[in-house]
Amino acid sequence: MSHVRAHQPDPRLDLVLERVVDVPRELVWKAWTDPEQLKKWFTPAPWETVDCEIDLRPGGIFRTVMRSPEGKEFDNGAGCYLEVIENEKLVWTSALGPGFRPVLHPSGCDGEEDMPFTAVIMFEPHDTGTKYTAVAIHPDEAGRRRHEEMGFHDGWSAALDQLVAVVKSW
Repeated sequence: MSHVRAHQPDPRLDLVLERVVDVPRELVWKAWTDPEQLKKWFTPAPWETVDCEIDLRPGGIFRTVMRSPEGKEFDNGAGCYLEVIENEKLVWTSALGPGFRPVLHPSGCDGEEDMPFTAVIMFEPHDTGTKYTAVAIHPDEAGRRRHEEMGFHDGWSAALDQLVAVVKSW
């Protein structure tokens, strides 16, 4: 990742999940960038991702729809890719829609006020697997705290476990 500049997390504003997984980064990338594959792992069980739209280019759409165990669906709105470096880095934000259009009236998936953030997902080769780093960048400490209280670490870690299981099933 010599040409990929890493985000330097601010512990007051950002949440970080960093792990080494025993699958190749090209397959982790595919799991993140193929809508049919992403639906299989993106939402921690017993929740599900029932729809996903990806236009993998800066300014392109990143949208998911999640379903609760009770069957209620939550459209997470249309986010926007900011940076796409194949097999190395994905950056997307919920603060902008496709075409870098600012989101005027976002709604959160939990029915409360929206919690905009930017996700930086990095994939680095590591021995026989991948060093996976996910950073959730928030505009303020309240947003970071709320995301953490919603279960960022447990949820994103469970989703990563599901990603690895999906990739190993190929």
